[in-house]
Amino acid sequence: MTNTTTSKNGVTIRLPEERWKHIIQRHEGLNNQKELVLKTIADPERILEGNERAMMAVRRFNQAKVLVVVYKEIDNFDGFVITAFPTRRLNSLNKRRQIWP
Repeated sequence: MTNTTTSKNGVTIRLPEERWKHIIQRHEGLNNQKELVLKTIADPERILEGNERAMMAVRRFNQAKVLVVVYKEIDNFDGFVITAFPTRRLNSLNKRRQIWP
């Protein structure tokens, strides 16, 4: 089962089951947060430039952390989630170039 959402660029972003399993194996705190992962792509607080043409959607997760969802837009119609993780390390994120807004 693949879940999808739409990025700020209007691109359909897929969250394949294999990627979701990878995410929750590494970050158990996201186990019941699939909708938040997808919402972070559709409605982020900001989008940062990732590595190798990836994008990093960022949204507040709780009082102390933000959720970062790394995804790639392959073309104008299709893309996929690479990974997602909660972090407190805002300084490392702030070193990246902001793409949106």
